[in-house]
Amino acid sequence: MDLATIRTAARAAGLALRGALHPTEADGIAAGTLVLLGFAGQQGWPAFAASAEAWDRAADPVDRWSRRVIDALAARLSGTALYPFGGPPWHPFQRWAMRAEPVHPSPLGILIHPDWGLWHSYRGAIALPERIALPPPDAWPSPCAACVERPCLAACPVGAFSAGGYDADACFTHIAAPSGADCMAGGCRARLACPVGAAHRYGAAQAAFHMAAFCASRASSARLRGMPQR
Repeated sequence: MDLATIRTAARAAGLALRGALHPTEADGIAAGTLVLLGFAGQQGWPAFAASAEAWDRAADPVDRWSRRVIDALAARLSGTALYPFGGPPWHPFQRWAMRAEPVHPSPLGILIHPDWGLWHSYRGAIALPERIALPPPDAWPSPCAACVERPCLAACPVGAFSAGGYDADACFTHIAAPSGADCMAGGCRARLACPVGAAHRYGAAQAAFHMAAFCASRASSARLRGMPQR
């Protein structure tokens, strides 16, 4: 077993290999190697868009697709599938990611990659029993460190992003209203304003899908909290 074999198997399943690490006792994972999987740019979207989960109108289509595909891949590789959703337990995917590849926190709270920019995600991981040889970690600095203008923070029409964090309710209120139609159809303006990885921005269908999923999630949370829906 080596990373090249895993990368090929992941690509065949519609996923990108998103780095790997050797977990320590502090990670609470009994494994020799932890392999992260996800989407990178528009890679992975065609496989999901062609799946039954994308069209069955049931809740959490990407999560359900991820479970089906990664569970099958983990079985093939004699490993154990882990996910950033469906907890507890809640696995520290962002901390794992920062050890597995050159990603850093951005002002939007999303991890930024020097190549993919903000256009990537982690869909799951596979804990493998063997300790696979890994290349030395890349030491790329955060692209945000040299970004003086921070266009991402100024691009949101309702100022949902600030030094104080992300105001998800303000974001949801805007994009769920007619005034937010452009954001709903084209994707988050703050994310689009980042120049890093611009060539890998999501296509229209992928962007609209994620915005609709965000709205559905916020509306569901509002119902559970007994709040009026926007």
